[in-house]
Amino acid sequence: MTGVDPGRLDDQQLMKELETIHRTRHDTLLYGSNDALRTHNERMAQLEGEYLRRNPRRTVAAGRTREGARERGCGESATPRI
Repeated sequence: MTGVDPGRLDDQQLMKELETIHRTRHDTLLYGSNDALRTHNERMAQLEGEYLRRNPRRTVAAGRTREGARERGCGESATPRI
């Protein structure tokens, strides 16, 4: 495993790790070696899995479901407004 076990991170550290890995995703996909991409995929899955484990009842935007996406108009956002 690369990095700290996600289960040992507090919520703030987990969010920071998720933000970082999502920010670096595009460059890794475009320019990283196969090993780098594989490692990135594994780490992202670990971090996202831990987030989902901790937040099983997270807010899901209607526009992020199949049905909601079909109903959404061209200019509408899929992100919930708070």
